Amino acid sequence: MTNFKHFTDKKNVLISPIFILLLTGCSKTENSSFTNQKDMSNIQYKNPKVLFDPTPFAFAHSATASGNGSYVFISGQSGGEGLEHRLSDDFRGQVRTALQNLNTVLKASGLTTDNVLKITILIVDHDQDKLKIWTEEMNKVWKNNKFPASTLIPVPKLALDGMLIEVDAIAFKPL
Repeated sequence: MTNFKHFTDKKNVLISPIFILLLTGCSKTENSSFTNQKDMSNIQYKNPKVLFDPTPFAFAHSATASGNGSYVFISGQSGGEGLEHRLSDDFRGQVRTALQNLNTVLKASGLTTDNVLKITILIVDHDQDKLKIWTEEMNKVWKNNKFPASTLIPVPKLALDGMLIEVDAIAFKPL
């Protein structure tokens, strides 16, 4: 409980209204964050039928939250092909497939690679040859040279044996 006896002398007469305004402002901030929580009910999850069902593994291929636009958070897409998630031993083949899978998830949300703001790339046993391959394949997909922000992280292993690359992304769709 606040002790208001400190606000009774003349020096603190001006502080009292400021204190009340501050408290009022704090309560409005708390209410607006509650309103934002209600807005989160507009989240949509998409799992394209041409990709494997990720729900047994506790994730979705993408999640969208609406505001002045829609952000789409795309889970890591590997170089696994088809519903069986077949993995080639060829790094370039997995890179191409991972980028195709990323494009499939983007299309399911009505987006293209132009909407991608950020990607994260995980490469097993990364070296300069793999970086060269990644760069060549990126240039084939992002033909307009408007590349997204990205982070490449060398890793010793990924989720499944044989996975050589995984790419996740954040995209934006203006309303």
